[in-house]
Amino acid sequence: MAAHRSGPLKQQNKAHKGGRHRGRGSAQRDGKGRLALKTLSKKVRKDLSKVDQRHRASQLRKQKKEAVLAEKRQLGSKDGPPHQILVVPLHNRISLPEVFRLLQDRDTGTVHLNEWGSTHSFMLLCPRLKHRWFFTSARPGDLHTVLDMAKVADTILFLLDPLEGWDSTGDYCLSCLFAQGLPTYTLAVQGVSGFPLKKQTDVRKKLSKAVEKRFPDDKLLLLDTQQEAGMLLRQLANQKQRHLAFRDRHAYLFAHAADFVPSEENNLVGTLKISGYVRGQALNVNSLLHIIGHGDFQMKQIDAPMDPFPLNPRVIKSPKDPGMAMEICATDAVADMEEDLKVLMKADPDRQESLQTEVIPDPMEGEHTWPTEEELSEANDLLKESSKVVKKVPKGTSSYQAEWILDEDGESGGEGEEYDDIEHEDFMEEESQDEGSEKEEEEECETVTIGESVRDDLYDEKVDEEAEGKMLEKYKQERLEEMFPDEVDTPRDVAARIRFQKYRGLKSFRTSPWDPKENLPQDYARIFQFQNFINTRRRIFKEIEEKEVEGAEVGWYVTLHVSEVPVSVVEHFKRGAPLIAFSLLPHEQKMSVLNMVVSRHPGNTEPVKAKEQLIFHCGFRRFQASPLFSQHTAADKHKFQRFLTADLALVVTVYAPITFPPASVMLFKQNSNGMHSLIATGHLLSVDPDRMVIKRVVLSGHPFKIFTKMAVVRYMFFNREDVLWFKPVELRTKWGRRGHIKEPLGTHGHMKCSFDGKLKSQDTVLMNLYKRVFPKWTYDPYVPEPVPWVKSEISSTVPEMDME
Repeated sequence: MAAHRSGPLKQQNKAHKGGRHRGRGSAQRDGKGRLALKTLSKKVRKDLSKVDQRHRASQLRKQKKEAVLAEKRQLGSKDGPPHQILVVPLHNRISLPEVFRLLQDRDTGTVHLNEWGSTHSFMLLCPRLKHRWFFTSARPGDLHTVLDMAKVADTILFLLDPLEGWDSTGDYCLSCLFAQGLPTYTLAVQGVSGFPLKKQTDVRKKLSKAVEKRFPDDKLLLLDTQQEAGMLLRQLANQKQRHLAFRDRHAYLFAHAADFVPSEENNLVGTLKISGYVRGQALNVNSLLHIIGHGDFQMKQIDAPMDPFPLNPRVIKSPKDPGMAMEICATDAVADMEEDLKVLMKADPDRQESLQTEVIPDPMEGEHTWPTEEELSEANDLLKESSKVVKKVPKGTSSYQAEWILDEDGESGGEGEEYDDIEHEDFMEEESQDEGSEKEEEEECETVTIGESVRDDLYDEKVDEEAEGKMLEKYKQERLEEMFPDEVDTPRDVAARIRFQKYRGLKSFRTSPWDPKENLPQDYARIFQFQNFINTRRRIFKEIEEKEVEGAEVGWYVTLHVSEVPVSVVEHFKRGAPLIAFSLLPHEQKMSVLNMVVSRHPGNTEPVKAKEQLIFHCGFRRFQASPLFSQHTAADKHKFQRFLTADLALVVTVYAPITFPPASVMLFKQNSNGMHSLIATGHLLSVDPDRMVIKRVVLSGHPFKIFTKMAVVRYMFFNREDVLWFKPVELRTKWGRRGHIKEPLGTHGHMKCSFDGKLKSQDTVLMNLYKRVFPKWTYDPYVPEPVPWVKSEISSTVPEMDME
């Protein structure tokens, strides 16, 4: 009987791969009980059932809700600081005294008035609502006052006009406040009751539509009667608070009172006593204190006097005169405060932060010595003195043969000089005749009477011709930079290898290596640098969140003794300016290199060149500096920008005190009339001196003779030595060809170049050269006070606003 043979359609199973894999048991035996990290984390997640996950999520929601309610209840309560309200009228037709009269209702609560120069404020205590408010005001025209008080205000109350909402000054103020960061705000309209009842609804609808540009989903509240003022107070008390990141991690204080005690040695410097409520975080006496607009200082001690504005004061009411009872209460509080004054904390010299802002560089430190600017200038002077004498020699004479030719008496150059002088005199005579004829024409024109001539003369008196000429030149430079980015003309009087000796060629701007510690300037020896900035920032913020800082708690009324303060600070306060102090985190007084991402503000179109003096508002600081502009990319090298462009976000690099992000940034420019115009807004990126800003220079040449893949290029260089010097640098063309220099031709800068394809006759040959640039050390912590804004002047600096 024949054996059965399987056919071609029989199922073929895969053979068992024995020994190629291990089972779970063998893997556990080899691992000896160790498990991978991913297995552990996945196992923990699987342990929570769906019911437990829902329960955990509900607990987290409940904790967040309780935290929000606790914050809302603490603000303005008897244990927390008063609810600080900044009132900002956004139109010149708004009556601020009338608004304050409505809010100062004796039936609502107790009112304590305060007047500091031109700044009016009052404290409103309402036991019925268990809340206390502190109202301050600032006019939009006073830029520094508005921005400084908005830094510490819990709520901003914007007052709108019923017809226009805000004027040009108010719109500019809103632009600055939005750029700095808005806390909680409320919109109120004054004057709607002055319209007929039938038109009031239409007025409110038109105003809501006009306000949608800035405040899309906000409700407008009326403020014309006592009843509407009471509704507004309830709205302010129950609002959810918005947080500003740059102030939530600092302790800050708005001064309610200030006293100056001059030192025995010098009357111009002494101890400043600042009294106010602690806000934000706990205030430690060993930390430094930054007074906005005046600098950084150390504290001696912190006192804890009685709260002068308690929510439930102990008052013996008089049936005849309740007003007198309130006055007696306030007087007794002040007397008790002086009697019960106790020292809360005193500074410890061993733990106190130092005021040192810069590193004192050691001139002998380093592997080699770099010549100073004085030594370089002396060397240049010696070279000029020992420079070669220019002689007239026959053509073809070498430099060695020229040394043996004696000078003549110099008669050869006399006739040429006389001829030049004669030509110059003729030119001057012709020019003077032209000017005389122009003056005669101008005099003839002045004799003709024109109706608008007086107005034109008045307009011309206000025009600064020198400033107009400088601005025209900047506009031309900006336009040339847009058309021909980074292109420069090769100088003919200086050799290119000397003019561009600090530049280098790169095979690839993105991937070619560049050492960030190479050829650093001397200013880098004065700054501080973190070994790991991100880890340091994370550690400091973690300490703040875990409440490891000891000191005066939030809501306490304290008196700070600040040492070595100039008398100008208290004089500034007495003139009506607000006095605001922020505590500094560790290292925030030290100088380093700050990088900020900014975008051009659409309301300013004037060209802004790199290294111009600008005014910075960074977090709670303001200062002057000359910044660098560079591209905002993720690479390790960033291309330098000569102008602040309008369509791209750029990175601004300056020397400034260390500030931990997040923090808002605003850039202002001081005009010739003293006003500050907003030119850019953004945020703080990092504190990194190793961020490399690379300046590019593009040299251009033109093809003279074109062959298959070869070409003769001219006008890029003008001597043979420069061609040999830059021979290793790669060439490129505007039409995408790449090549390199083969050899120089002749002595006038012509060179033979090879490319990866045939050139077009209209193409341009380019050479990219690069060098690293650094900012200038022009940091100045003192910013001049801006001139108050005027409507006509704002229309010239902010073109986008409609002035009709």
